[in-house]
Amino acid sequence: MYLFYFLSAIVIWLGINSVRDGLRFARFVHSEVTKPLPDFTPFVSVIAPCRGLDQGLRDNLVTLFRQDYPNYEIVFVTDQDDDPSLTVIGELIRSETQANQISTRIVISGPATDCGQKVHNLRVAVKEIDSRTEVLVFVDADCHPGTDWLRSLVAPLRAENVGAATGYRWFIPERRGFASHLCSVWNASIASALGPNVDKNFCWGGSTAIRRETLERLNIRQHWQGTVSDDFTITRVLKSAGLPIHFVPRCLTASLEDCSAHELLEFSTRQLKITRTYASHLWKAVLIGSLLFCLVFFGGIGLFVARLALGESILIAAAILLLIFGLGVAKAHIRFRAVETVLAQHSRELRRTRLAHLFLWPIASALYLWNAIAAAFSSRIEWRGIIYELKSPTEAVIINRSYRSHRSHRSYKK
Repeated sequence: MYLFYFLSAIVIWLGINSVRDGLRFARFVHSEVTKPLPDFTPFVSVIAPCRGLDQGLRDNLVTLFRQDYPNYEIVFVTDQDDDPSLTVIGELIRSETQANQISTRIVISGPATDCGQKVHNLRVAVKEIDSRTEVLVFVDADCHPGTDWLRSLVAPLRAENVGAATGYRWFIPERRGFASHLCSVWNASIASALGPNVDKNFCWGGSTAIRRETLERLNIRQHWQGTVSDDFTITRVLKSAGLPIHFVPRCLTASLEDCSAHELLEFSTRQLKITRTYASHLWKAVLIGSLLFCLVFFGGIGLFVARLALGESILIAAAILLLIFGLGVAKAHIRFRAVETVLAQHSRELRRTRLAHLFLWPIASALYLWNAIAAAFSSRIEWRGIIYELKSPTEAVIINRSYRSHRSHRSYKK
């Protein structure tokens, strides 16, 4: 019992700190979204790697043509000239380019040999951008940004000492499946890790803006060689150069998708395998933190049931469980309210997920533990029909390439 009380004290202390972090996140979001955007609109190349048919692909890509931004081009890049996404892209170019006067181009990168396919696509695409380009923006095909996304993402780069600006995604289930809701809750904890502390921020490949001069000066294209994680690599290079990463709450981007239990396990475990390879200190923190929580919370439930069955006092166990759960609910509520202010256009869909965020977070913690343990025993991942062996942060081996024309699921890499 004394060991249980000791571990409980640690978990409660971590829970209090987590609530404080949530309050800091909420204050930062409020301060950022109320700031006027500067008049900073350099020519931008938006690079959108595509492979297969994501859920809502057309609805996602059409938002790229309708940005409230005066000077930009869209570079679509895929590895094969018969990729199903090209049909959707072609239709959008014909219907949207003339109406919105957006310059577009399609780049066929070919198959990757010495790095991840998405990374290979980016390495090829950055060589094809317009000569006028001052800022590059990377966006995933499963994101659904608002009309002010591009202007907001580029704005922090007005300060030349900023290495990159980044957004993040927020999963919103289109239907009400348990796995889809759990995926949203699982992902949410990462969103609130971003904020005012630039030392803790990281680039997310689904919405990252970087100056062309910075990309070329730091030789990021060369650093990408041999990797699967474009965003982990950019983060590492920028931090090594002492350049801050600015999180842009306005660029918290909705991703309206559903997933099955199998897809959730595949996606979440893949992220932890990538994390273990590229940021082992984060993987260790997840492993230790989720293990400690599960031992106390789920072990406490077992203790509560056992003492109840034996007719012994349950007051202390019940108080500990309620306090831990209450702290988690408070953090989830604070984070959710902050996100609602950013994703107001999705308020109806968000309301359907509120209860999941308030009550499913302990299960998400258990899922993190499963992911972290699985990552300890395997570094092999499957991503958009390609199987990789993650040898090291600078070496990824393609084991098998089986192109699949049906939709591929998640592409985010923590």
